[in-house]
Amino acid sequence: RGYVGYQGGSQENSVQPSSSRHTPSHLRNVASSGAIKKHQKSLSAWFSHQPNEERQFGPSFSLDAVHVDPVIRESSLEEILKPSPDLTIQNQLQQPCRQVISLHNLFDVDACGRQVKNVVLYGTVGTGKSTLIKKMVVDWCHGRLPRFELVIPFSCEDLSHSHAPISLRRLITKKYQHLREVVPVLGASNLKVLFILNGLERLSLDFRLAGTELCCDPNEPVPPSAIVVNLLRKYLLPEASIIVTTRPSAVRRIPGKYVGRYAEICGFSDTNLQKLYFQMRLSQPGCSGEGSGDHSSAEQENLVEMLSRNLERHNQITAACFLPSYCWLVCTTLHFLYFTRTVPPSQTLTGIYTSFLRLNFSGEVLDSTDPTNISMMKYVAKTVGKLAYEGVMSRKTCFSEEDLQQCFEVEMKTESELNLLEVFRSDVFRFFLSPCVQPGKEHTFVFTIPAMQEYLAALYVVLGEKKTLAQRVGKELSEVIGRVSEDVAVVVNIISKVLPLRFLPVLFNLLKIFPRYFSRLSGKERDAIAHTMAEELFKEEDYYNDDVLDQINSSILGVEGPMRHPDEAPDDEVFELFPIFMGGILSRRNRAILEQLGCSIKNLAAFEIAKAMKKTVIRKSRKGLPPSELMDYLFFLHEFQNERFTAEAVRSLRAINLASVKMTPLKCSVLASVMSATCHEVEELNLTSCNLDSSSLRTLFPVLLRCRALHLQLNSLGSDACKEIRDLLLHDKCVVSSLRLANNPVGEQGAQYLAEALAGNRSLTHLSLLHTGLGDGGAEAIAQHLAQNQHLQELNLGYNSLTDAAALSVVEVAKKHETLDKVHLYFNDISEDGKQALHSLRMDRDGVRALVFLTAGTDVSDYWSHILSVVQRNLPFWDRERVRQHLALLLQDLESSRSQTANPWRKAKFLRVESEVKRMLGKLQDGTL
Repeated sequence: RGYVGYQGGSQENSVQPSSSRHTPSHLRNVASSGAIKKHQKSLSAWFSHQPNEERQFGPSFSLDAVHVDPVIRESSLEEILKPSPDLTIQNQLQQPCRQVISLHNLFDVDACGRQVKNVVLYGTVGTGKSTLIKKMVVDWCHGRLPRFELVIPFSCEDLSHSHAPISLRRLITKKYQHLREVVPVLGASNLKVLFILNGLERLSLDFRLAGTELCCDPNEPVPPSAIVVNLLRKYLLPEASIIVTTRPSAVRRIPGKYVGRYAEICGFSDTNLQKLYFQMRLSQPGCSGEGSGDHSSAEQENLVEMLSRNLERHNQITAACFLPSYCWLVCTTLHFLYFTRTVPPSQTLTGIYTSFLRLNFSGEVLDSTDPTNISMMKYVAKTVGKLAYEGVMSRKTCFSEEDLQQCFEVEMKTESELNLLEVFRSDVFRFFLSPCVQPGKEHTFVFTIPAMQEYLAALYVVLGEKKTLAQRVGKELSEVIGRVSEDVAVVVNIISKVLPLRFLPVLFNLLKIFPRYFSRLSGKERDAIAHTMAEELFKEEDYYNDDVLDQINSSILGVEGPMRHPDEAPDDEVFELFPIFMGGILSRRNRAILEQLGCSIKNLAAFEIAKAMKKTVIRKSRKGLPPSELMDYLFFLHEFQNERFTAEAVRSLRAINLASVKMTPLKCSVLASVMSATCHEVEELNLTSCNLDSSSLRTLFPVLLRCRALHLQLNSLGSDACKEIRDLLLHDKCVVSSLRLANNPVGEQGAQYLAEALAGNRSLTHLSLLHTGLGDGGAEAIAQHLAQNQHLQELNLGYNSLTDAAALSVVEVAKKHETLDKVHLYFNDISEDGKQALHSLRMDRDGVRALVFLTAGTDVSDYWSHILSVVQRNLPFWDRERVRQHLALLLQDLESSRSQTANPWRKAKFLRVESEVKRMLGKLQDGTL
């Protein structure tokens, strides 16, 4: 300190009189003054503020509630300069970090007993440096960091934009006006001050005396970089503590003699930290939306449990969640998949990945010392995007060192390019690529999250980086000639007025030809992008995979069941998200975010690509698509967020078959959102065996209104769902004419709701309630309201345990009905007397036909094949013993009717039907049916 006072000379003497007026008691008052409390309140409000992306986790979400400190390891300059050649992530996942130090102990004395004043905290992109600093500031504001009486954080990105000289005191009051009372005593009191310099890589620092002069006066105006240098030199405010955060490539910008401790943020190298993070994030009150009850809470616990089991298997996701940023992405994706009711309707999966990149790379320049000043995300799109695209095209997810060299180093020509590559490998490489954990592939690399490979491949294509050499040279020549032609135009206009040189305008027009020709080539390039999108979206070899949302779910939560044997051949790699991300990146919102990251996609380019897509995507979608592939197509339209394009695409979908697709709340929202682009009627919507419930029907209500034929079989729809169906059928805009609810637990109460719907509905002509547990009570309720209906033509009440009274009650009403001519009553508990009464019905006399048996008097029923096909189709969902009993009764009835006829033709028909029934009974007994 004496050296500082001597060097300060006149500056120190000029300051001394004013500072000498502050007595120790006055200084203590300053330390505990209201100014610092106001400063704490202001900092707490600022640093507790969360990005918009965090609001989806519920109103109770806060940094205090969900923060998990990453592992911090004490390091040294030697380790930084000579990093271990081993795969760092792999080692850290297999063994705990040594020399672990907590955030609050960073300023403890070092191994030699010296007090540490300057700490350099470094880590690659995504390890949580900025979040850790936020938490540190919030802890101080709430009294959890008593070591320091005043904390003054600075953003080096903010400081890098200003080069005008400014004094340290003016800089502090400019950023934090509440500290005006405190600033005058800085350096003249025993106030324990901590300066935080976040993101040092953004500043160009020169520690040479020739580059940055010494300055110990806080009132002396100097450039902001000089203030930082002199603070770190301990020449300015030597008693102050300083913590610097930076990326590994910039650590060497500070000479080692000015650093008391190096500390590396190792992320969540312990899987227990990953589990704790997921537990805190996904179990937040309100995470699953307002009004969520015990069911949502159980679902949250189940998600955490499944995720923990997957982490324990040491799958690739464990290596991904080494980075806290990817833990955030996993939680956000799960929230998107499972708690859709709290996600804004415009939220998309592409938007999540784009926002994720913005949170990690917004405003980031790869190397602030490089004259190109290329944004980090732009560099990633050009290099890692190329690797990702080539992997997608060759159906490859594992990459060797040779693959990396071909993508990163093959075009390196200048010193600047090599320097950028070195910075990238040091700071960013591990964010996107991590060592493969599969046995036998330890020395290869995979994308940290599989979907990130498809996102970056899509970004690479949409940005137009996929060019041939001729296209790249042509673009550069076009730009040069275009600029030259503008200058030539001025010269030609002047010369032509003086000299009659007729060839000059001709030469000028020739110069214009090349840019015009290249613009046509650009148009073809956009056609090629649309063609690539269509080809990848409708690949026939991917037709029978799970839909992409289920694939993402499996990649995060794993697949329950026995693990694959190491020697077993792996499944073919699937890249169905790639074309979907291409469409999502073209949406206006994602283009705006990518613009902030330095990846510009012009409106005209997006418009021309969308225009070209109409010729390819919509045309190919008109071909019949399997249910899972159709779900992917609907998800693509949702991600694209282009209403005009979606409207034209949806109009071509007259029949929508999503049978056996597990319709989660998210998928229901996607279907409803996409179909809302138009108001056209849908001929048929097949949602058989889709795990629907009452909330699903509420979400899909606007879509169901417009469907003529609605298939809702095998969905466990109970009375609550029937209440929704009642409201649907009673709606004045309902056009449903055929409704199939077979194999749902409708029950008596549900039948009551459906009966009310029948009484007031004007569109329904066919209603199937086969095997819905109606019982006599449900059938009686339908019979009571059936007379008020004037449009129903066919009613199926088969396999509902109806007795004679209920069956005859329905038939009696049906006989008086104007349009109802067919009632299905097979596989019910009808006695011989009831059978005889129903046998006596005649269409020409009674106006209704009851389908009860395979016989019609002494002849075979015209509907025998229909009844047997219904049995065969539904047998997997019915009680086999009861079906066997009913088939035995049908066989007995057939044999009895055959014995009563003498007509050989009829006998032959009876024998044919009997053989079919016997065949079914035989297969039932063998268990092959």
